Amino acid sequence: MEKGNCYIFDPESPTELGRLIDQDRVVTQAMGGPLVGIDDSTSLHNILDLGCGPGSWVLDVAFALAAEVEGVDISRSMVDYANARARTQKLLNASFGVMDITQPLDFPDASFDLVNARFLAGVLKREIWATFLDECDRILRPGGFLRLTEAVDFGATTSEVANQLGALTLHALYQLGYGFSPDHALGIPPMLLSFFRQQQYRQMAVSAHALDYSSSTEAWADMYHNVEVAGVQMKPTLMQLGLINEELFELLYQQTLSAMRSQSFCGLWHLTTIVGQKPVR
Repeated sequence: MEKGNCYIFDPESPTELGRLIDQDRVVTQAMGGPLVGIDDSTSLHNILDLGCGPGSWVLDVAFALAAEVEGVDISRSMVDYANARARTQKLLNASFGVMDITQPLDFPDASFDLVNARFLAGVLKREIWATFLDECDRILRPGGFLRLTEAVDFGATTSEVANQLGALTLHALYQLGYGFSPDHALGIPPMLLSFFRQQQYRQMAVSAHALDYSSSTEAWADMYHNVEVAGVQMKPTLMQLGLINEELFELLYQQTLSAMRSQSFCGLWHLTTIVGQKPVR
């Protein structure tokens, strides 16, 4: 297995850090909180977030619970930022470290009551997923919970150009080795569901979430920023793969942003969270 960063964007970019902070906030709100799918959080004492980015999910959980909550990410700048946020918020039960989650996880067996991860579609190549999920299972205590969230689509909108830009991004990710299907958000949620069933996880819960980022909604500004920044970061990749030329990209990109500024714009982003409890064998 190839070692090193395989995140679709530059993980040390300050621009990407800002995008993830905005995205985390609106996603957690749309999901109804950071621990949706976990019925009894009082049983959680050691919690891990894989691919934690700037640490928003960890900090939300550390604020809500007395548990020890850890986050790991390959980005040194994001981990440093997350630790600074924890100190500022005086959350002594939150901590962050640098780790490459495409490699065997540097934790002992049965270390955590909850292992969480979300939006790893652009982090893990398709050949890495199986090993990654086995590692999640290894570090989870019997009776502990694995909680995974991925997108079902890249946004369904009333703008044809916005939808075209999203479709191009999906095809680019698939060509680069991410996901299991060139459409339907790379086919990752069904693959995750299959893993849970193969491992005979109990108390499985599948939750669907819809993030409304239509014009004048609370989420619109953050999602506009998300599209604006992600589009610029995807441009070189789309061009290198020959999916688009610079002139056509600029046309689609500017028209997408213009459409999102329209008062008639409507957009929905659909997410799926799967939670399962590791059996006690």
